[in-house]
Amino acid sequence: MVQLVEAIAKSLVDHPEAVDVKEVDGRTATVIELRVAPEDMGKVIGKQGRIAKAIRTVVKAGATKANKKIVVEIMQ
Repeated sequence: MVQLVEAIAKSLVDHPEAVDVKEVDGRTATVIELRVAPEDMGKVIGKQGRIAKAIRTVVKAGATKANKKIVVEIMQ
């Protein structure tokens, strides 16, 4: 899933070299932390959060198929 989030984020931003994705295992779920350059934050979030919601939906669909709970956090 980390590679998927990274590929999606890199295709959206102007500075793909600044994209950083980390996977953190929690007690109940795995958290994928996405960091991008400050000027690319709006491109990853989208108008009214639509792009961020779409990324979370794709990850949730893949996680459900793998019987896992994965949460995507967009960090500043």
